[in-house]
Amino acid sequence: MSVRHFLQFRDFSREDYAHLFERTRWIKHKFKRYEPYRPLHDRTLAMVFEKHSTRTRVSFEAGMHQLGGSVITLMTRDTQMGRGEPIEDVARVITRMVDIVMIRTFEQAIIERFAQYSRVPVINGLTNEYHPCQILGDIYTFVEYSGSITGKTVAWIGDSNNVCNTWLQAAEVFDFNVHVSTPPGYAVEPERAGLYGTDHYEEFEDPMEAVKGADLITTDVWTSMGMESEDADRKRDFEQWQVDAEMMQAAKKDALFMHCLPAHRGEEVAAEVIDGPHSVVWDEAENRMHTQKALMEYLLLGRVENQT
Repeated sequence: MSVRHFLQFRDFSREDYAHLFERTRWIKHKFKRYEPYRPLHDRTLAMVFEKHSTRTRVSFEAGMHQLGGSVITLMTRDTQMGRGEPIEDVARVITRMVDIVMIRTFEQAIIERFAQYSRVPVINGLTNEYHPCQILGDIYTFVEYSGSITGKTVAWIGDSNNVCNTWLQAAEVFDFNVHVSTPPGYAVEPERAGLYGTDHYEEFEDPMEAVKGADLITTDVWTSMGMESEDADRKRDFEQWQVDAEMMQAAKKDALFMHCLPAHRGEEVAAEVIDGPHSVVWDEAENRMHTQKALMEYLLLGRVENQT
């Protein structure tokens, strides 16, 4: 029996996402009305963390409990994985004891190797290359506020990191456009992003040009986890890539602002933007939990139809 994983955004089709978004809407509605929905009452999620986490940990743990399941949290430094146990052996053992696994780690190759030997679904909670659960929540949030994202323009301002890579994959799935503006030396690497082509994104030297007419402006920290030694250089290189009020004014009048968090006000985003009327970052953060609930339901139970 084949097992389905969610390791990068293009693992699912647009039809799959349409189903997930409809289930998210229904599950979130139940949550807001304090109506219990516990289809995973006999299931266990194992969360494996090799990188620090706030939103990923809380959203998955709270979400699984709300679905009636239980959660085991493993920090690699506290387990035999931290002493060099092969990831293949870890996968063979853990996945005989739990029903689904979420991993937050460094290289994508680590999670790919784990999934190869897993008997249960594996979810990418973040790797150096991709962050598919973040963009799953982001696109759902866009749909809530602005309708279909197909044909729209997303402006990415800043580092071409794992979140940027995942937006680029999502653009191929949903047929929208991404305007990417990065400082010299930080441009998109198509092979690392896992792209089939360049039809859905365009690169801009000037961030003000990238945001013109955008439906959504989004960014991330200038220095990602594991790159702390580059912080001083990056602050200098990215100085002109702060999303500020002038940038938001260049976008469409009803443009949204998103940030995957944590945010550094005064660096990649001005306080007046992230705390301003265009910002939907708090709904975006909450929607991580609801979309991930729909994702876990889908991976474990298949297509569940909305109930009255």
